[in-house]
Amino acid sequence: MSSWLEQIQSPDDLKKLNISQMEQLCKEIRRFLLRSVSKTGGHLASNLGVVELTVALEYCFHLPQDKIVWDVGHQAYIHKILTGRKKDFSSLRQMNGLSGFPKPHESAYDAFAAGHSSTSISAALGIAKARDLKGKRNHVVAVIGDGSMTGGLAYEALNNAGRENSDLIVVLNDNQMSIDTNVGAISKHFNALRTSNRYQALKDNFKQFRDTVPVLGKPAYFVLEKVRDSAKLLLLEGAVFESMGFKYIGPVDGHDLNELIDLFRNVQQMHGPLLIHVKTEKGKGYPYAEERPWDYHGVSPFDLRTGEALSKSRKPTWSDVFGKKIVEIAKHNPKVVAITAAMCSGTGLEGFKREFPKRFFDVAIAEQHGTTFAAGLASQGMIPVFAVYSSFLQRAYDQIVHDVCMENLHVVFAIDRAGIVGADGETHQGVFDLSYLRHIPNMTVLSPKNDWELAEMLEFAVNGCTGPVAVRYPRGTASENFEMHRLPITMGKAEWIAKGEEIAILAEGHMLDAAYEAVELLRKDGKNPSLVNIRFITPLDTEILEDVARRSKYIFTVEDNVRAGGFGSAVLEFYSDKEDLVHVKNLAFPTEYITQGTQAQLFEKYGLSGKGIYQTIRNTLGE
Repeated sequence: MSSWLEQIQSPDDLKKLNISQMEQLCKEIRRFLLRSVSKTGGHLASNLGVVELTVALEYCFHLPQDKIVWDVGHQAYIHKILTGRKKDFSSLRQMNGLSGFPKPHESAYDAFAAGHSSTSISAALGIAKARDLKGKRNHVVAVIGDGSMTGGLAYEALNNAGRENSDLIVVLNDNQMSIDTNVGAISKHFNALRTSNRYQALKDNFKQFRDTVPVLGKPAYFVLEKVRDSAKLLLLEGAVFESMGFKYIGPVDGHDLNELIDLFRNVQQMHGPLLIHVKTEKGKGYPYAEERPWDYHGVSPFDLRTGEALSKSRKPTWSDVFGKKIVEIAKHNPKVVAITAAMCSGTGLEGFKREFPKRFFDVAIAEQHGTTFAAGLASQGMIPVFAVYSSFLQRAYDQIVHDVCMENLHVVFAIDRAGIVGADGETHQGVFDLSYLRHIPNMTVLSPKNDWELAEMLEFAVNGCTGPVAVRYPRGTASENFEMHRLPITMGKAEWIAKGEEIAILAEGHMLDAAYEAVELLRKDGKNPSLVNIRFITPLDTEILEDVARRSKYIFTVEDNVRAGGFGSAVLEFYSDKEDLVHVKNLAFPTEYITQGTQAQLFEKYGLSGKGIYQTIRNTLGE
């Protein structure tokens, strides 16, 4: 049997196939996807679920003239395979390789860059309005998952799109999942639509009647459509989209190519904003992913036969340390509550959820709401701990400034995946949080060097503070180094690791490991450098900074953050107000979007490995 997949270099090649051939193509795509992602890692379950949907879309529409905007973007692997990038899949999510998300600079078929949720309808509406202003007539399609519909931005866009009344197609990919299982009223609403026997029976009867009496002609057809729509709204509380100005169509079987193709062909003749509700199964075609789609949302390389990861560290991750400690704290402090934005497993909160179900809140993909919700809890004497990825917390900047810090409320932000994340690339690197947090009045920001210090900082953040506090920690296995250095956590106090002369290195968080490696190399050169674990980004330990200035001619700051506005900037600001004649050099990531690669590769590339720090110091000294 010939391989249809080998013949597809662009969506135009799809149009040469019949339905039977495309169904075979879908099977080949799933096999290829499983083989590829099992070797490289990546987002698996979401892509297995959209194979037929993607094939139907790219068969019916004319890319790149027509535009498809993928929400979040991690479910666009099939789109990439069908648009000439299959040959590059061995480099998926690797340095200088194929991105795991849509990138317009990577292909003309990628209409809009994406990496965070709930953006597709806003972007697609903007593209549609630009089309209208230019007098063009191409189609614009936004594909959004039901998990992304829990984000407020999606409803802001729907509200605007209904008012603008431009031709816009929104495909709601309903698989009952975001990363963890969907929660909230919106999810319940979709479940009602999906499972209503009355609506399905009405829909089937309508289609059967329409097909058996074609002689009635178009006038009667439109009358029947009106009856159907009225009955739909009567039988279901499905008016949410219709009331916003959209024509609602669905639910539709997202794995039935025939039905999808007929539907997408027909809607191209319709005008105004349309919402097509498509039901899919996350993980379809791979039994392990079908049974546990949350475990196969994002995977590292794994054994296809067993579904087990090829390399799995038994040591606790930073998220594990956080999860264990916050349960311990909550047992002794009944005011502690935990909040997640649809990332219970990723942030390590499963144990808290089991132990304290009434004190656990999943706000869905809604970081802005989660932050102000935490502020409301804190205003009434509770101590909310919001566990959230660094790059996702960016979305709640205004709420942090206005609702938490301005009121000086005791909200604890447990910032996971801070600093370099790795293979997900620009959209997920957590290299901005020091810059966007440290300048906010009333905010305390801490960064732990190892597992013990993270646990102690959490204890301090919950029970030793009264205002806003953020503890930021990276992705991966928690460091166990410097176990002998256990200085108690007190407000704004840094920690001497080594007292030396002429050269001093000030490091934040886990960067202390690389900084210590540089110190050891300098000692081999006969140097005697100082090393400080800074611990508090704000407030800075001014006493230790003054002591460092007395001892040192050259001061180097090291951080897992961009250079602009970060920890090093804070040190420079401090010394600029003093008369100390010291040379300060900031070692950080350049103020740009950091591309994909492993954490080790990126630290090496940007001179932030131990050897890189050592070499920068030698160059600065003129050696």
